[in-house]
Amino acid sequence: MSSEELNRIRGIAEYQYGHGAGAILFPDEIRLIHSRNTGRIRHIELNGDLQATFRPNDGALTLTIPAAQRLVDAFPDNGYTVTVIDDVVEFIAEGRNVFAKHVVASSEKIRPGDEVFVLNSSKKVLAIGKALLTKEEMLSYKTGVAVKTRRGVDD
Repeated sequence: MSSEELNRIRGIAEYQYGHGAGAILFPDEIRLIHSRNTGRIRHIELNGDLQATFRPNDGALTLTIPAAQRLVDAFPDNGYTVTVIDDVVEFIAEGRNVFAKHVVASSEKIRPGDEVFVLNSSKKVLAIGKALLTKEEMLSYKTGVAVKTRRGVDD
């Protein structure tokens, strides 16, 4: 792995999740897996565990649950978190979508289409998904899906 590739991946993480995220998510020990067809970066592993996937269609990263938890632990309010009521924790952990009526807190920066981390009240990552609503909409709507879950911790 070249230092240029490492800097590129860290730069994308910084852009997507904020200053300092690149070093937290991707230490020097990461392993990059390239596409056999195109030679471009596809997956990023740390100690044999998948940490992120590089999306070629938009150049963004999709994180795994362990990588998201490391980021939340390092930056509790990283700008991309949605906290749900404790009554629905087990359903969200199974990979079910987050409904607006279950959201108790949401980061200010969230826009529809952003990759977000769904947390319980003790800041444990339950799921990762795509926001469908803004913060104001998540907190004011009583119906509808707020986050389309991509993967739950128990999924």
